[in-house]
Amino acid sequence: MSAPRRALGNSRFARWHLEPAVAPEEEGWLLTYLDVITLVLVMMVVMLSFAGPGSQGAPVSTATGAAPSTQASHPVPAIGIPGSVSPLPLPVALAEPDLQTDLLASLALDHLDKNIEVIVNKGTVSFRISSEVLFSSAEANLSGPGLGVMGRLVPALNSVATYRIVVEGHTDNVPIQTERFPSNWELSTGRAASVVRYLQSQGVDAARMRATGYADTRPIAPNDTAQGRATNRHVEVILEASK
Repeated sequence: MSAPRRALGNSRFARWHLEPAVAPEEEGWLLTYLDVITLVLVMMVVMLSFAGPGSQGAPVSTATGAAPSTQASHPVPAIGIPGSVSPLPLPVALAEPDLQTDLLASLALDHLDKNIEVIVNKGTVSFRISSEVLFSSAEANLSGPGLGVMGRLVPALNSVATYRIVVEGHTDNVPIQTERFPSNWELSTGRAASVVRYLQSQGVDAARMRATGYADTRPIAPNDTAQGRATNRHVEVILEASK
């Protein structure tokens, strides 16, 4: 058996002897717990951001009827690093531009003839004019009054030079059979072409326009009454956004 170790005390070897430091107990589980809590909070923030603002509280433009787009301005805590932030953008839905509103704002509609009906559809603005105003019965050449009505439409068409112009001719279901117009197809197409020729003579770019005749295939009123047939006999000038 070895001899018991003597206390160093104030011996000459005491200055070289170091007592081993007692390592404090490490609380590693606490750091892991904090990381897990931070991760859960970040996941909740991301899920709420994807859920969006909901149907209430989003500002709506009175002009377009659509909610304006916004960008997230608040940073989101970074995953796994307590107390730090990361500029993670939140997803937002961008409002589509209202083409009808922009188009109507650009049109010169103040001086339109009272016989021109303005119709706003998705992506288009149409000007509907009765054939009785523009043409004599069974004719495709613009009448004197018809020239005046179309002349007041020209400034509106020229005010939006980037839009295409489609001129449609429509008839009722009463058949026509003349040497010049064997059917309503020829009559409706001839009337549409007559309007296009006049618009071109007034400075409207021919490359923007096309003429189409639909005969009685697209009625907007029943053909079983005189009033309905008169409504179906019309020319429609349609402004379309260029694709």
